[in-house]
Formats: sequence, structure tokens, C-alpha cells
Amino acid sequence: MAADLGVLNDDLQEKVKSSRILVVGAGGIGCELLKNLVLTGFKDIEVIDLDTIDVSNLNRQFLFRKEHVGKSKAQVARESALKFNPDGKIKAYHDSVMSTEYDTEFFKQFDVVLNALDNRAARNHVNRMCLAADKPLVESGTAGYLGQVTVIKKGLTECYECQPKPHQKTFPGCTIRNTPSEPIHCIVWAKHLFNQLFGEADPDEDVSPDTEDPELAGDAGKQALQSEAKEDTVGGIERKSTRIWAQETGYDPMKIFNKLFRDDIHYLLSMESLWKKRRPPEPLDFDSLPNTGGSSDNMNLIHDQRIWSVQECADIFKQSVDLLKSELQKQGDAGILVWDKDEPAAMDFVTAAANIRAYIFGIPIKSRFDIKSMAGNIIPAIATTNAIIAGLLVMEALKILSGNINDCRTVYLNRHPNSRKKLLVPCMLDPPNPKCYVCSSKPEVTVKVNTTSMTVKSLEDKVIKGQFGLVAPDVELDDGKGTIIISSEEGETEENAAKPLSFFGIKNGSRIKCDDFLQEYNLNITLLHVDKLEEEKEFEVVGDVSEVQARAAEASAAAAAAATTVSSFTPSNTAPDNSASNNGQGQKIDDEDDLEIIEDEEEEMIVETSAISRKRKADEVEEPASKKARKLNSEQVNEDDDAIVVL
Repeated sequence: MAADLGVLNDDLQEKVKSSRILVVGAGGIGCELLKNLVLTGFKDIEVIDLDTIDVSNLNRQFLFRKEHVGKSKAQVARESALKFNPDGKIKAYHDSVMSTEYDTEFFKQFDVVLNALDNRAARNHVNRMCLAADKPLVESGTAGYLGQVTVIKKGLTECYECQPKPHQKTFPGCTIRNTPSEPIHCIVWAKHLFNQLFGEADPDEDVSPDTEDPELAGDAGKQALQSEAKEDTVGGIERKSTRIWAQETGYDPMKIFNKLFRDDIHYLLSMESLWKKRRPPEPLDFDSLPNTGGSSDNMNLIHDQRIWSVQECADIFKQSVDLLKSELQKQGDAGILVWDKDEPAAMDFVTAAANIRAYIFGIPIKSRFDIKSMAGNIIPAIATTNAIIAGLLVMEALKILSGNINDCRTVYLNRHPNSRKKLLVPCMLDPPNPKCYVCSSKPEVTVKVNTTSMTVKSLEDKVIKGQFGLVAPDVELDDGKGTIIISSEEGETEENAAKPLSFFGIKNGSRIKCDDFLQEYNLNITLLHVDKLEEEKEFEVVGDVSEVQARAAEASAAAAAAATTVSSFTPSNTAPDNSASNNGQGQKIDDEDDLEIIEDEEEEMIVETSAISRKRKADEVEEPASKKARKLNSEQVNEDDDAIVVL
């Protein structure tokens, strides 16, 4: 072990042996990290992971073997890692780090927390727990060949949430349901269909046009207007979900096929205004399918790489529905299935359904391999990337334990060497963002919503929990009365869930106070009322009120200036280049354990170049301009940074 071989100085050796380390995550990075920790000589380690081992993990998570499939990642990782150093002590928790058992007192036990997570919600939570416990956190992430490690310390550096993270691309519901134009639209629709039929159904994701909705055009809309209102229903309209309809048919594959790909398409065609400037879809009937859509040129390819014909898609659709129906029945009356890209029947279902829909709308059909990449939102994980990042995690932890936290760096792993022939590019740690809604002294944020249509339940689930990451919030109106509209105690405010915000007097400029006891976190939210937001958004985070007012003033000034600008204006070529100074404000890489966002080839290119370069411009310049000003001796820093090695 490194601590026993004289690799580390005497003082650091003792700190390594006596320190307590918490590892959050035992997947791609976590396996490499645990191995590195025990080989370095750490004796007291605890690891938390909720997941179980899947066959797809075995090609890169080398603490696991075939016989471990289905077992706890944390437990098996512990057993495997101890084989490298039986003198170590590792305690494993097969649990969610967001459980209430892991409070601030739990986090205060540790000298350093090391993140090897695969989702943003858990990252946000650990970030807040480390801030509340005032413990250093070493954060990490990988994306294919790219990776990064950074250190987070309360009051000294940016926290994980100091800079906004890009959201995964979403699409308007009407595009998914009615007017798809790209393969990804059909894939999203097929995943929604899986949930509607077999999974946890979300009414907002229903895949069929609502023939009971009188607001829609066409014959069905007229029929709905002429029908009698029904009692005990919202607006007098009784809507039948796709799940209930499928259950009534006994999950008959041919009936499901004809409803989705024939009847629903005929209904869409009755909405004539949709097709004035679009290619209209062509309905399909299960009993008279064209044997087209595939290609004879790829018949020698493996099954996953071939383009299936429409007939093949229909046959596979039928087979997968039968298999999934059987799996659902095994779950009991209240059972649900969870879509998994590595579950053959689930993946076949989405591939077949997406391609049939694509054919109907004249969209190119994709191979199962391509659809798996897009449906799973993945960039293939690279084992060596995980190994490098895990090594850097330990190196930054050693700096912290030696008392040299000021020597810590944010280190980026690039796909290609930079101008100095370096794959690893270190940058100075950024100071906290004074306007961060997590780590600032008075966290505040402003959100635009329609207060008359947004319900308390939507506010809780989509804004407070979904957007701002609170786990068990209590929400109080800042109305001088202390009115509680959301309570973390189950059942206390359940009757408020379906009521609109306006019911409680919430209007433009109203403020609410959000408190999460577990995270020891408070957030004040100012709500701005808007009748409608762009792209069918339910809400929009806009910073604080002063920023909103400043932007409005700038927009007004710009409009006034534009009105007086002569038409012969020629842009100046001498404007300052802010690209370097913006590099420090870019995006962090998030390892999603097979990782994030590929929706098409163009998207992949963006991930590998421009989206990374805003923070990682060190490929082209030694240090962002905003960071050079903080350096007393850049030459010395660069020499020190060159000492970074790849483990």
C-alpha cells in the first residue's frame, strides 16, 4: 500500500491511515475509486450506492463479475476492494444517499467526501449536505473520453450548483403527439407509450390524441362538442387513458397496433390545419403492411445494426407486447415495469414502435443500435476515462488531507492534447458565486409561472423538488401570517395539492419561503405571474428580481437604440473578445454512468466541442483571463500542474 511503502511523507501517511472517507457511488468511477483508496492505504471507508449490478456494467466496472449480477453494487464493491488490502475497513450501504438517515451529523463524521455519482439530483443533494456539514467534497464526472474533477469547500470555492447546468433537451407535447418530424420525436413518443401501457403513467405524456377534447379540430372535436356533459368529471369530459383502454382489450397487440398506427392517425388527419404545410401521415393496418422500410444492403449486418422492415417492426412489436404483458402480470394488480435499455423486450418495443411511427410520418427509420443510444441518452462509457478520473479524485483528496486545499485544482481530461501536448488541463478553483441560490448567505431566486393554472402539487414536484432539488420541503407564504401550503409531514397539506397558487392569494411578486430540514437549506422564491411562457413551459427560472428588471431595462434601451440606428451601420471588428473570460463560467460534465445526451450526430459533435470549450478553453489558452488576474505567478502554477500523472 502506498501509505506503507514510503511513497507519502510521514505526516500524510498517518492522516491517510486515520482519516474517514465517504464514497458516494459504486459504479464506473466508484469501482476504480475504491480500488485506488485501499491501494493508497486508506483504512476507514464507507460507500453508499442504491443500484444493483447489471450485465451491462461488467465491461467497465471491474470489481464485478458475472456471478454478482443482481446483487448490491456497494456490497460487492466492498468485498472485491478488500481483496486488494484485507487490512482496510469498508462499510457498505445499499441505500439512497438522499435517505433521511444520512443527515448532517452523518456527513460530519468524515474528513473528505468523494462523489462518483450518476445523476444530478443526488449530486445536488450531496453538495448541500457537505455545505451544511462544512466538509470538503471532491466532485467528478465523465462523458466518453472527457472527464473532470473539482474540489468544493464551503466559503472557498464554487459549489456544485453555483453555475446553471444545461438541461436535457425536451420537446413540446404537441410535437410528440401530433407532428413529429425527427427520429428523436418518435423515440420519445415510444418511451412515453411504454410508460402508458406498462410503466408509471403520466397523464401529461399520453401518446394518443384526446378524442374527447372539444378544443381540438376535426370530426372528433365536433363529436365531443355535441356529446352530453358527464357528471363527476373535469369539465364534463370523461377521458379514457391509454392504459385503461389497453387493459380492456387484454393487451391485444393487434388492437393496440391498429389503434395507435391506424385509428389515431386517421384522427390526426381529420385535423386538416395541421397538414397544410406538412407531409400528412399515412395510416397502417396490421393485416396489410408494406414489406418496406428495410434495406437489402444491410442483411449481412448483425440484428441490432440492421434497418428493420415495417413488417419486421410489426412482428417484433407484437412479440414484445406479449412478453411485457406477461412481465406486468407477474408484478400483481398494482405492479409497473420500468423501462431499461438493457432489457431486450423493452428495447425491442421502443425500437419497433418508434420505427413504425417514423415510417407513418415519413421520417428515416433507425437501427436498434442507434435507437438504443438515443433512447438511453447515452455516450458510451470508457473504462480508462473512469480510471483516470478516479486517480485524480484520490490526488485531490490527498491535497486536502495534507492541509494544502489551496493547491487543489479543477482538472479536465480532454479527448485530444492541447497546444502544450497535455490531455490533463488543470485550472484554478473558482470562488463562490455570490448570487448562487444554494451557497450564498441569503439564497433567493425568481421564477415565472402562471399563478392561476399552476397547482401547489406542480409547484412542489416540478419547481421546488425538480428544479431546486429540495428533498422534503416545507413551504410558507411570506404573507405575514405564516401560511403553510406544503408540509414535509405526510398528509398535513394534502388537500392543497390540486388547488392553483392563486387560491392562496399568490400573485405577481408574491414570495414563498422553502425550508428543507434534512439539507439544512432555506430558499426564498419570488413568483412572477405570466399568462404564457414560450415553448409550452410551465415555469422559468430568471434569477433575482433586480436581474429581471436590469434585463428589461437593457432590452428597452436596445430597442430605443435600434430605432435610431441608421440602416448603413457596419459592425465593428474591434469589439473585445470575451471568449476567454467566459471559460470559467461553463458547464460541468456529469457522468450518467453510460452518460448523457446523444440525440443525433450533430448533438454528439456539440458535446465534444463547443459545449465543453466554454469551461475547458484551456485547450487553447493556458488560463482563462478571469483566472490569470488571481494568479501571482502563473509560471510556477503551470510547472506544478505539469506534475499531474495518469494512474
